[in-house]
Amino acid sequence: MYFVIKRITDVIIASIGIIVLSPLLLILAIAIKIDSSGPVFFKQKRVGIHKTHFNILKFRTMRIDTPQDTPTHLLENPEQWITRVGKFLRRTSLDELPQIFNIVAGTMAIIGPRPALWNQFDLVAERDKYGANDIRPGLTGWAQVNGRDELPIEVKAKLDGEYVKKIGFMIDVRCFYRTIMAVLRSDGVVEGTAGSASKSTSMAVSASHTSSIENKETL
Repeated sequence: MYFVIKRITDVIIASIGIIVLSPLLLILAIAIKIDSSGPVFFKQKRVGIHKTHFNILKFRTMRIDTPQDTPTHLLENPEQWITRVGKFLRRTSLDELPQIFNIVAGTMAIIGPRPALWNQFDLVAERDKYGANDIRPGLTGWAQVNGRDELPIEVKAKLDGEYVKKIGFMIDVRCFYRTIMAVLRSDGVVEGTAGSASKSTSMAVSASHTSSIENKETL
């Protein structure tokens, strides 16, 4: 029953968010267009509920020639790829706002494990141990408020599993509140390989991976 209530609540909150935040979304879209050439939105293939794939929607924060399907913290010198407006969007997490459309569409929830990249096979495999691939991924989650980019994969997956085990109104409220606090403090955001040297993070990249720009769209 809670999953039904959770889904209805997500749709209501996200729909209200689209209406209330529409002026801000428009302003940010214009700023991105003025700052750099390319589309306003960035679409990327992610792992959804039951390991199905979907396209996550974000504001574009990086140059259009940035290597694709690579987490930012694994890029060499990521500063060279991030745009001026992009730095602000990433620091404030405003680049994640378009995901309210994913929530309304049903591919995401407000609270849940952050969706892995399609080629983060190690993270997906670890989450399988805890059933964390069997619920909708979220705009924010328990692992996010307990370390974000700083967490190694094993710890991140265990925290996602802890959320699955405890899923309910109280842990969702705690996630929501702690997310706001983390965003205000910019906690746990790591850019570049230097910030991830001490991690056990690894990513198996598909042989079909190319550097071409894909899954982008304009206004």
